[in-house]
Amino acid sequence: MEALLVSTGVVALAEMGDKTQLLAFILAARFKKPLPIILGILVATVVNHGLAGALGGWITAAVSPEILRWVLGLSFIAMAIWTLIPDKIEEEETTIAGKFGVFGATLVTFFLAEMGDKTQIATVAMAAHYSSPALGAHFTTLLMVVIGTTLGMMIANVPAVFIGDKLADRIPMKLVHTIAACIFAALGVATLLGAGSDLGF
Repeated sequence: MEALLVSTGVVALAEMGDKTQLLAFILAARFKKPLPIILGILVATVVNHGLAGALGGWITAAVSPEILRWVLGLSFIAMAIWTLIPDKIEEEETTIAGKFGVFGATLVTFFLAEMGDKTQIATVAMAAHYSSPALGAHFTTLLMVVIGTTLGMMIANVPAVFIGDKLADRIPMKLVHTIAACIFAALGVATLLGAGSDLGF
């Protein structure tokens, strides 16, 4: 349950003002068709974060516990710093939208925009952090992380689709980014101090 709740909360906060949320605003303003946009975001996120979760699980199996502890701890601290840097949407990510219809445009642009994005990297790091050595628990934990990060993306992006720019002006983005950065930093410090020792790192 912890993996699900932490993954949901951290990604929902990290996604506020992120380039994929900005993309949701742009697509909503352009197409004015919320349902296919939301479905496109959901499918793109499930596929993207599923791959990220699998990578996190593989890292847990392939890297020694001591190295993993340092890599994860420093990754979370780097995520804290990255979260404080505002994102800008790339124009080429929105030009794809005219070629595939609303659902297809959202699916393609969201998947591409999420590649290497902070929420995808966070999914990899959290999947590695919460993966336990036991095979059954390993799969369940990875599943909880992916469900949590996907849910976090939807919590941040569904209102963006429905309310668009009106919502963006009222959310204190600096405060939200600061809270998300503090959570990432706390996870990083806790990991470096051995808080995951019960999981083998």
